[in-house]
Amino acid sequence: MSERLVVLATGGTGGHMFPAEALARELLGRGFRVALLTDRRGQAFGDRVPGVATHRIPAGRLGAGIWGKAIGIAEIMLGTFAAGRLLRSLRPAVAVGFGGYPSVPTMLAATRLGIPTLLHEQNARLGRANRLLAPRVSRIATSFAKVDGLRAADMARIALTGNPVRPDVVAERGTPYPAADGTLHLLVTGGSQGARILSGVIPPALALLPETLRRRLVLMQQARPEDVEAVRQIHRRNGIASEVAPFFEDLASRLARAHLVIARSGASTVAELTVVGRPALLVPYRHAADDHQTVNARALSEAGAAWVMAETGFTTDALAELLTPLLQSPARLAAAAAAAHRLGRPDAARLLADLVVSVMGANGEGLGHPRENAA
Repeated sequence: MSERLVVLATGGTGGHMFPAEALARELLGRGFRVALLTDRRGQAFGDRVPGVATHRIPAGRLGAGIWGKAIGIAEIMLGTFAAGRLLRSLRPAVAVGFGGYPSVPTMLAATRLGIPTLLHEQNARLGRANRLLAPRVSRIATSFAKVDGLRAADMARIALTGNPVRPDVVAERGTPYPAADGTLHLLVTGGSQGARILSGVIPPALALLPETLRRRLVLMQQARPEDVEAVRQIHRRNGIASEVAPFFEDLASRLARAHLVIARSGASTVAELTVVGRPALLVPYRHAADDHQTVNARALSEAGAAWVMAETGFTTDALAELLTPLLQSPARLAAAAAAAHRLGRPDAARLLADLVVSVMGANGEGLGHPRENAA
């Protein structure tokens, strides 16, 4: 078994944690040791991936105004000092950052200590933390062929790996797009917490569809717990066969059954859509940092894999007007499914692990021996 240690640095949100978890499993399977450096939100990671040592690092973020920025910088400096002390003790062969401000202190400390470094960017627009770190790291792994925010000087260090998704999603990669046999399966998902705008707009919009189309629908809709019963009642009144729940444990198999998906456009969602190969109507969350969900959605739209509706235009009438001809055109849906499938990267975890190995190999004989005189 290899004695080499890989340190993962990430924020505690699911969008950062999921690819870190996938990489950790791949590296553990190859015999590497793995440690996670994160904030308090990410400390449950070790429970999901046995064998990963989890360490909490103080972290701040740059707030608004002079004082907010000053406090954020001070917190990042304190976190960088703590991370540096821990990295000297751990002596990792490489440090991998997945974005989020909690990743910044660890990655800054790693670069100062001379440890090989790699960033993974999940979105089609470089996140703020990764934007700060990108000029300093050894390599940058991307999930999209084009990423806004990267400089021309970064291009030689970029590798397209894709964004790792859950194994149950990868397992559906070979499931053919469902034939148009009369029934139309429509999946609505708004992320782990649901999306209130989807629950507010979709039920009355579906009520405006022609009756013959409504009778063909089999709807699987995620909704916030407080919205579930109201959404169920509207669909029942309109004669739409539906299953409404706050969360679907078997989301991967439901995705595979779907003729069309209506969803947000976070990094994990668009990666899952492309791995399975399903067409989508994407409604980007308008308050996402730097509007990155719109950039993600646009990448799929430009490839012919999705349609995009901004929140400001996501109304009952507009949605019904788009869905009516779309659901009546199986050829358009199948073509978009094929386009999504072409974008999918089911081997993203393996490609990312390969890149990690190449980065640590580039360090030659100095593996796991940070510079002792670095701060």
